Amino acid sequence: MRFRWSRAVPEGVKSYRITRDTAGRWHVAFAAVPDPIPAPGTGEVVGVDRGVAVAAALSTGEMVSASTLREPERVRLLRLLRMLVRAERGSNRRDKVKQAIARLKTREVDRRKDWVEKTSTDLARRFDVIAVEDLKIGNMTRSAKGTIEAPGKHVAAKAGLNRSILAAGWGQLVQRLVHKAPGQVVKVNPVYTSQRCSACGIVDAKSRESQADFRCRSCGYACNADVNAARNIRLAAVGHTVDARGGDRVAGPANREPQPVLLSA
Repeated sequence: MRFRWSRAVPEGVKSYRITRDTAGRWHVAFAAVPDPIPAPGTGEVVGVDRGVAVAAALSTGEMVSASTLREPERVRLLRLLRMLVRAERGSNRRDKVKQAIARLKTREVDRRKDWVEKTSTDLARRFDVIAVEDLKIGNMTRSAKGTIEAPGKHVAAKAGLNRSILAAGWGQLVQRLVHKAPGQVVKVNPVYTSQRCSACGIVDAKSRESQADFRCRSCGYACNADVNAARNIRLAAVGHTVDARGGDRVAGPANREPQPVLLSA
């Protein structure tokens, strides 16, 4: 059987696995543990905030998103799903439609994996410490449909959010970072990272004006909401974060209500 070598096989490989994906493609995977990516040694620390609108926002101000299907491909996928509903079960037409859907979805998965690999490699090469939120993704993407006796609420909306979270590759990104940069990934408590001002440390839920905008009602600091959260994650990793009451951990609580002068501005 002819096949294409996608990369060189390392020495010492003793086993391999042959698999077939949902799109009908065959793959040969050799069991090998690659060497970790060496840290740059610059002492740089970066915070990474994972989101739905922006897959990964960095404390440096960079924002990157996972590649997904293009608009014509999404239109074609929707058309194929409608054809699948109308196709007779067990027919050859239904099988062909299912194969076409699988090819499109596999294309999306491949692009997400490619983005995860490139992004994780870039972060591992540039930073000595990579801080992320300690998110329980399995709990966050749990179905909300409930039971017959106690049906859930907003099930369709929750299902859409679950799909968006999984499509953003949150778990895959951190997993590959741990593989490529062992000992460099720091997981911090996600509490208040999106509500705290990264400039003054005040926690105020109303400071997040929208999905993309953050404006502190106390000091007036304005920033992209995801970048602000990434900077809070970075501060938590280096030990200079503030708690819910505000203030430095050594100096003690120093939080206060937003100043009326700034609120009226």
